[in-house]
Amino acid sequence: MALQEPSRAFVGASWTALAVGTITYLVGLWNAQMALSEKGYYLVLLLFGLFAAVSLQKAVRDRLEQIPVTEIYLGICWFGLISSIVLLAVGLWNATMAGTEKGFYGMSYLLSLFAAVAVQKNVRDTLQFRRENGDDAATHSGSFLQRRFGKDEE
Repeated sequence: MALQEPSRAFVGASWTALAVGTITYLVGLWNAQMALSEKGYYLVLLLFGLFAAVSLQKAVRDRLEQIPVTEIYLGICWFGLISSIVLLAVGLWNATMAGTEKGFYGMSYLLSLFAAVAVQKNVRDTLQFRRENGDDAATHSGSFLQRRFGKDEE
């Protein structure tokens, strides 16, 4: 089956979901009546979760494309993603905020993680599609990977 470029609608929806999820989470955090250290905890969890989700998506995709990924790196990616979600759940469980506020943080967090994975997938699919269809800019952006894994540049 030939690779298709992601539709503009899906790319736009993914970026919109990422923006809505992260912005609402951050606005809620900014307006929250909690200690600065608590706000820092929830901010770091968002950053860590986003990084872990994108890193895991990339590692899984690399493996599917036979790009070497070590077991330990893949394990660390899974551990990072799962622990970020567990730490958020524990933090919200023990927080002294209303249940609706806890739900707000949980849903905006999970929306952000899901959207980050979708955006990463779209970026990679678009780059691969353009590279396979002769787009010079896409070909040059992959030159680092080609050098890294010993493939000749096109």
